[in-house]
Amino acid sequence: MEFSETSALVRLLLGAVATFFAILLWSRTRDTAWILVILGTLISYAEIIYSTLQNFGILKDQVIPLAGFADFPVNKIIQVALINLPLVLYTLAFIILILRRRLP
Repeated sequence: MEFSETSALVRLLLGAVATFFAILLWSRTRDTAWILVILGTLISYAEIIYSTLQNFGILKDQVIPLAGFADFPVNKIIQVALINLPLVLYTLAFIILILRRRLP
């Protein structure tokens, strides 16, 4: 097994553990900041699964022809969204916590 395959499997395992505990926490909290962190973790695991499927060749590149665009790379847009959305959610959670601590 190559290093990249081992690395992908370790990411899958650690992401699965983090996602499991995030789902457990989700059922016990109603706090907006924590829910955003949990959603970020779930989307991060979706990105791990998506990139693993691409690395193993299960998902192929998809191009959809749209009016005005020569080739619309759907897989790249999905990948960019899955990579960056958890960071946006974490940032929103941190902002909520900062505002909550700052306001009396």
